[in-house]
Amino acid sequence: MAQYTRTEVAQAMRGTGLVPLFFHRDIELGKKVLKACYDGGARLMEFTARGDFAHEVFGELNTYALKELPGMMMGVGSVTDAASASLYMALGANFVVTPVLREDIAIVCNRRKVLWSPGCGSLTEIARAEELGCEIVKLFPGGTYGPNFVKDIKGPQPWTEVMPTGGVSPTEESLGEWFAAGVTCVGMGSKLISKEILANGDFAALEAAVKQSLDIIKKLRG
Repeated sequence: MAQYTRTEVAQAMRGTGLVPLFFHRDIELGKKVLKACYDGGARLMEFTARGDFAHEVFGELNTYALKELPGMMMGVGSVTDAASASLYMALGANFVVTPVLREDIAIVCNRRKVLWSPGCGSLTEIARAEELGCEIVKLFPGGTYGPNFVKDIKGPQPWTEVMPTGGVSPTEESLGEWFAAGVTCVGMGSKLISKEILANGDFAALEAAVKQSLDIIKKLRG
């Protein structure tokens, strides 16, 4: 069961502006990644469940976060059906992110009052997601649409809150374009938690990268 309400998760997304994304089968490596992101100031982590037995890894990492990292909100991404969403919520997922808009996932998440963020690629999909109770929509793949897409959709729908995933880099230039367009937060995976960092076990570099990204976002927001 989720330990944080959908309101608390949404506030954390709005407050920090950053959701790191990560998946690896190695549980101990995952704990180090989580700790580095946490020490860098992140308070959200999207575990992108893309491998066999990923739910077992997620359960271990969420248990670790609850015991050792107070305030760290673990969620799950790459969820494509209601059964998977229910499984991860049973393991304590505090939010559910999907690559597509699925109403069956909306129903099971809303039933448990867990925040869900569906991948949308049109204003029609975004409007439907909001009708189904979505607080913050995921723009995916973000690199395909770009910051101008966000700027354009917020013209007729200024209340819409967007989290692009894909196409976001931890640089002032990239983050500046997205936040100037009006995003609420950004999701960053391999551009932030790089293969080099994981291969070298350079978790100090990861902590520094997370902190720098958050500092840039804070500066951009004034």
